[in-house]
Amino acid sequence: MPENLNRRSLLRAGGLLAAAGAAGQMLPGVAFAAPEEGETQTTRTVTGTFTPSIPDWYYLPVEVPRGVKQIDVVYSYDRPSVPDGYRGNALDIGMFGPEGFDLGNARGFRGWSGGFRDRFSISASAATPGYLPGPIKAGTWNVILGPYTVAPQGMNYRVDITLTFGRADAPFRPNPAPASAPAKERGRAWYRGDSHLHTVYSDGRRTPDQLVADARAAGLDFIVSTEHNTTSAHLMWGDHATDDLLIVNGEEITTRSGHWAAIGLPVGKWIDWRYRANDPQDFRRFVDEVHANGGLVTAAHPFASCFACSFEFSYELADLAEIWNGPWDLEDDRSVATWDGLLRTGRWIPAIGDSDAHSPGNIVGLPHTVVLADSLSARDLLTGLKAGRSYLVESKDVEVTFTAKAGGRTADIGGRLPVDTGTPVTVQAVVSGAPGTTLTLHDQNGPKRNLAVPDSGTATLTWTTYSRYSQWVRVEVRRASGGVNTTVPNAMVAMTNPIFLGRD
Repeated sequence: MPENLNRRSLLRAGGLLAAAGAAGQMLPGVAFAAPEEGETQTTRTVTGTFTPSIPDWYYLPVEVPRGVKQIDVVYSYDRPSVPDGYRGNALDIGMFGPEGFDLGNARGFRGWSGGFRDRFSISASAATPGYLPGPIKAGTWNVILGPYTVAPQGMNYRVDITLTFGRADAPFRPNPAPASAPAKERGRAWYRGDSHLHTVYSDGRRTPDQLVADARAAGLDFIVSTEHNTTSAHLMWGDHATDDLLIVNGEEITTRSGHWAAIGLPVGKWIDWRYRANDPQDFRRFVDEVHANGGLVTAAHPFASCFACSFEFSYELADLAEIWNGPWDLEDDRSVATWDGLLRTGRWIPAIGDSDAHSPGNIVGLPHTVVLADSLSARDLLTGLKAGRSYLVESKDVEVTFTAKAGGRTADIGGRLPVDTGTPVTVQAVVSGAPGTTLTLHDQNGPKRNLAVPDSGTATLTWTTYSRYSQWVRVEVRRASGGVNTTVPNAMVAMTNPIFLGRD
């Protein structure tokens, strides 16, 4: 539907609108007149109530005249007490510009802060973190409201929109992260990275400088910036980058059917989130968009227990599975069991581990992924991750070497050893930096051999098998109890992707 096809009459009717897939309810709009002589600022207020039975998204149209230099939005809602078993009120917010808000409309997207902030500002020269600076064009803007959860009593909300008039300030100048980190470049090598991280540019408590400092302290070679539903952080990483940490662009797509991450995106590439798992064509559309832009799709924290956090989409479309997210817990155990079950059926999705760190209390790099790549570049790192040439560890202290050998050939993690069924295969795993743990070899039938790692933290486990019996082999290193990782018994300390045995 054309932007100017008297859409305003539809908006003011408050009717349902399927915005090319981004279905939602239209709220009565507000219209601002051109400023009177000497007028510098004006505010309009919208109030209303959401009931528990509602769509995922509401759009509040705002008619913006010419001559506006800045838009400010402040919102609030009530939080009544609820009985046990019921959810309280939580309301997300964002903004689309006059270019439209149809599904996937990156030109119209102007920012998102979810429920992390109660206000935001946009101008040509600056914007609140999570939002995109740029010209304030005349036309219909839309505040998007997302009732995340609604109490049985309903949700009373208020939105104040303020326009400031005048000449626009100098335009914002993006400064994206450099494409290399020369101080850490080692050619073909194992590189350590955390591919799921947040700052104040979404719902994190770290500043970008703090995240960079903590990533360097964790011994990481690269990080991926994955703010929720926004690309605004892409535009400023150059202000904080160092020559010993590669910063890769990404986004955590936070839907009402769970979260998935797009990693390795071009600067400013935005991926929409306004669909559910029962709209599989929409998920496929945006997976294809990520791939077309050189990125990878990660099924994020598949069994996270928070509302709308667990991954409900098809694993068939994911490139990676984040089976270890933050300090080890029972949700991670479920993720590994599911991943292992898929592997046993012949569906291998390379595993990764990420900290998903939000606040200074979350340890960056706990866990992280060690990937074999031809260079420390986004392209080569993604190639290594997609191929499963990687293993997961709790810290920079832990290293794993894992090989399978037969007939003069050797295969490493993520590889295949082409061998006849009657040829013996020697599997060897070496771990260091993991005192007080148990090293275990697995195949499709479960654990096969284990070895207690001594106080030195270093151990070597060798086992002989045949491709007739073992379709693949992989390594787990677990700690019975204690440690900084977690208080959950039998916590993971390291694990590898598989090595496959036999001919295709």
